[in-house]
Amino acid sequence: MIFVGNPGTGKTMIARRMASVLKELGVLKKGHLVEVDRSALVSAGHTAQKTKDKLKEALGGILFIDEAYSLTRDVAGLEAIDTLVKSMEDYRENLVVVVAGYQNEMDLFLASNPGLKSRFPNYFPFRDYNEHELFQIFDQFLDEFDYKVTEECKTNIIYSLIEEGIRSNKGNGRFVRNLFEEGQRNQAIRLEKQELITEEDLTMFTSEDFLPLLDEKELIRI
Repeated sequence: MIFVGNPGTGKTMIARRMASVLKELGVLKKGHLVEVDRSALVSAGHTAQKTKDKLKEALGGILFIDEAYSLTRDVAGLEAIDTLVKSMEDYRENLVVVVAGYQNEMDLFLASNPGLKSRFPNYFPFRDYNEHELFQIFDQFLDEFDYKVTEECKTNIIYSLIEEGIRSNKGNGRFVRNLFEEGQRNQAIRLEKQELITEEDLTMFTSEDFLPLLDEKELIRI
């Protein structure tokens, strides 16, 4: 399978869930995910063996190769691709390989070896999240970690940060996760200066926790 899209659009998450589903359907025996990038496959004089080792580790599950197009940069990377093509045929009964990256670069990846295109017949585009979906993701983090946020913070600060993230092409799921974690760190710093801390304080975000993340233009607008 080929997963095409920008970073933070859920490619790894979907690959992990797909491994579990394929196990339940009886297509895969283990249903685990082995995530690799160029550095896990390529090594001077040892590329073929490193690639084979990762393929064997992934047997019964999914081998997920992120930024697979980086393998086309040099001879060592092309050796990894050659090994991959042969092994996909040898292990086709109990292995799924997913390659991921940007669309244009993945086109170059497929063109780097005549045997690749026929081995990746399933193509899945991952679009960027829109503003509403990013808000939903932030709400999911709140629910997952039992946090709440003041209405003022959510409608003004979080809204502005997500808009800013979209404008600067950072507006995907990973950006929202980083935003949430930055809020946690800033909340901890704020509470450290507070003499009396209630249970509600520990699970409540305020505007102060996210104001440091806004740029000057957004601060002026608010």
